[in-house]
Amino acid sequence: MSAPSHPPARTDTVRLTVSQAVVRFLAAQHSERDGQRQRLFAGCLGIFGHGNVAGLGQALLQAELDEPGALPYVLGRNEQAMVHTAVAYARAKDRLQTWAVSTSVGPGSTNMLTGAALATINRLPVLLLPADTFATRSAGSLLQELELPASGDVTVNDAFRPVSRYFDRIWRPEQLPGALLSAMRVLTDPAETGAVTLCFPQDVQAEAFDWPVELFAERTWHVARPQPEPAALARAVEVIRSARRPLVVAGGGVVYSHATEALDAFATATGVPVAQTQAGKGALAYDHPQSVGAIGSTGTTAANALARDADVVIGIGTRYQDFTTASRTAFSDPDVRFVNVNVASPDAVKHAGVAVQADARDTLTALTRALEGWSADDAHQARTAELAAAWEATVEAAYHPEVPSAGEGGRLTQNEVIGLVNEVSAPRDVVVCAAGSMPGDLHKMWRVRDPKGYHVEYGYSCMGYEIPGGIGIRMAAPDRDVFVMIGDGSYLMMPTELVTAVQEGVKIVVVLVQNHGFASIGALSEQLGSQRFGTRYRARAGNGRLEGGLLPVDLAANAASLGVDVLTAHDGPGLEAALRKAKASDRTTVVHVETDPLVDAPSSESWWDVPVSEVSTLESTQRARAVYEQWKARQHPYLTPSERS
Repeated sequence: MSAPSHPPARTDTVRLTVSQAVVRFLAAQHSERDGQRQRLFAGCLGIFGHGNVAGLGQALLQAELDEPGALPYVLGRNEQAMVHTAVAYARAKDRLQTWAVSTSVGPGSTNMLTGAALATINRLPVLLLPADTFATRSAGSLLQELELPASGDVTVNDAFRPVSRYFDRIWRPEQLPGALLSAMRVLTDPAETGAVTLCFPQDVQAEAFDWPVELFAERTWHVARPQPEPAALARAVEVIRSARRPLVVAGGGVVYSHATEALDAFATATGVPVAQTQAGKGALAYDHPQSVGAIGSTGTTAANALARDADVVIGIGTRYQDFTTASRTAFSDPDVRFVNVNVASPDAVKHAGVAVQADARDTLTALTRALEGWSADDAHQARTAELAAAWEATVEAAYHPEVPSAGEGGRLTQNEVIGLVNEVSAPRDVVVCAAGSMPGDLHKMWRVRDPKGYHVEYGYSCMGYEIPGGIGIRMAAPDRDVFVMIGDGSYLMMPTELVTAVQEGVKIVVVLVQNHGFASIGALSEQLGSQRFGTRYRARAGNGRLEGGLLPVDLAANAASLGVDVLTAHDGPGLEAALRKAKASDRTTVVHVETDPLVDAPSSESWWDVPVSEVSTLESTQRARAVYEQWKARQHPYLTPSERS
């Protein structure tokens, strides 16, 4: 009996370290949708320390010298900020491109946790490459290593597990190909995407291995457009045709799937009004006949009035976040039914809705075709126009009050600042924000004119996102000016990335609104009966409380020290002139303006569920509790069957 034959030994291999293999692999990945192909990774952001300087740091240097442009490296100043930059870039690119982010072991890694949570909550792709402790345990306990007496294989990087859509730790070189392919699958799946974390022990990073050359061949990851199931589409059409007071809620999925033209066609053909979430703002231009603006806790009175009476709500690409539903008080009809179009099944089934798990653009096109000849009642369309016009008059009055600079001490109001930035910016320019009172005010009042003209991160509402996010957006869209709207509280969280903007020659305009405290939480605190406690930047007074004079903090000088141009405005004409000068410049410019934090934006006539103390000795809290209980009684479980028996 002859001996069994064996395949010949492989000769088509290349010897590289694990880090060099990672860099070469990432440079060869592409995404494709609708025939448009692009590199999946624009580059790698990184801060080096003892965990990655000799591994991924060496590999990135070698690639920069041997293959310029293959995977460009950008030095950041803060690990969390680097993730924000990558995520903002990915959003601006409709999730078809992103960045990798490399950090050192220990605090360098865990500094990315907030950014990871933000990416996963917003379903935006980012590849995180935190360094890890020695796989061989040849050195220990390592500097910055967590020692758990009951477990030898847990490191601080295990904290990434709950905030990542995919997590792996590469203990051996042989594990790398499978981990990389799994990571790419998640990054390019619109329904599954978010933060992908691959942990690399620092000794493994520098270990050499003979890799099959096909691992580094160019790969194209096709981003599909799932088609609506005919039966699901028919159920949706039946419910919509039964509607007398329908309303569309357009979410971020409309923008990411390039469904804005399809939504325009649907709304025009059917006359159904369209309200927009934070991520969906821009799905229709503010002056479209069917646009009623923002919805929910930070919404317009027009959208919220229509929501209260809606008998059918058509959610397109929305996850019905708490602000969108005004803590489940926005839709008040006891028999309201939902039709939900979403690529993600958990969102498609929310509120007991008719689920159409499919691409937003193609589903809207199919719905428009299937609903031919049907439209919303004339009375409903007339009411839509009347409500929208009334809200626009409200915005105009907020932008241009009868007495300009009517805030305390003649300071501008935040409403006036937003209005001036809106009017100076070009239609294709981008406004950026994330936290404080500004996102809600922008959601209500910003007159968006382009699907990519509004970029407010409100899934995680992370203070400090604004400046690094603005950098990511400008890198993704260098032909658009980027206006970063930021309050002093959020600015103080992450001003250092201005240095990165200077380093990379990335121009953004930062509108720094100084109101000496946390305006948003201050207003909320007052509303909840807590009297703005702990929300104002004040010196410690003689009675031991933070109610002394204003802190002598010069944020304009701080910004100037980081290498950017700084302009200061004190009134409306001065702010307009500063904004125009900043827009004309090719350098990053901070426009500093003080505002009155006690002048609010127009009311949304809506609610957000923030519990109030059930018992208190404070009269202000007692009054707030009574109001809270009234709103709680209006919460709706949204469990009405969407299909009638």
